[in-house]
Amino acid sequence: MEGKIALVTGGGRGIGRAIAEALARRGCHLALLDRNAELVESSAQEIATLFSRRTLALSGDVADTANIKACVETVLAEFGRIDILVNNAGITRDNLIMRMEEADFDAVLDVNLKGVWNCCKAVIRPMIKQRFGRIINISSVSGLAGQAGQTNYSASKAGVIGLTKALAREVASRGITVNAVAPGYIPTALTADLPADLKEAILKATPIGRMGTPEEVAHAVAFFASDEAAFITGQVLSVDGGMVMM
Repeated sequence: MEGKIALVTGGGRGIGRAIAEALARRGCHLALLDRNAELVESSAQEIATLFSRRTLALSGDVADTANIKACVETVLAEFGRIDILVNNAGITRDNLIMRMEEADFDAVLDVNLKGVWNCCKAVIRPMIKQRFGRIINISSVSGLAGQAGQTNYSASKAGVIGLTKALAREVASRGITVNAVAPGYIPTALTADLPADLKEAILKATPIGRMGTPEEVAHAVAFFASDEAAFITGQVLSVDGGMVMM
């Protein structure tokens, strides 16, 4: 992956930051996109120093189509190409369906699903032109098996899987692969507010008997981004300790 250009959304912290570091360690230069401008700037600077890579910090909302188009244009102007897109940005607004507000459903679908569509659409023409691309979408075990209290989140992550498979068919002949990674329970800011009893239930449902780490998700992403995965597309890799076996 030496010298390749990667765009990672939600790259300021947690799984996104771990993915950025994994790609930088393997030789990529990076554009990091996050809604938190201060956080993403700090992460980009730290990664540049740690791995001696060129980095670019971008602030924006993946649900904003015009903003994403502008961000991709900025990356192309800075680096000349985009080889790898990792759609990691996501939010939760958990609640039982009887209590869930329509706005909470819409917000999660806008970021987690439309945001992936926005980013894919923005990079696909440059990737087709260069006849190379690696797109890795972060789904979730909730998108595979569902989770009570997450009708919005589960729907968005299941949608990401469908989008991944459809896009993989559209662009495979152009040298572009599209795959998804479905993490299980990974302690991050996104999962910090889960009730203790739910965390315990998730742990009991994980055959390996422990929680995962952001770095373990990042290793799977790096594999899909590598030349070793050149003949793999339209696939979903669960990084979940065996929680969902299909």
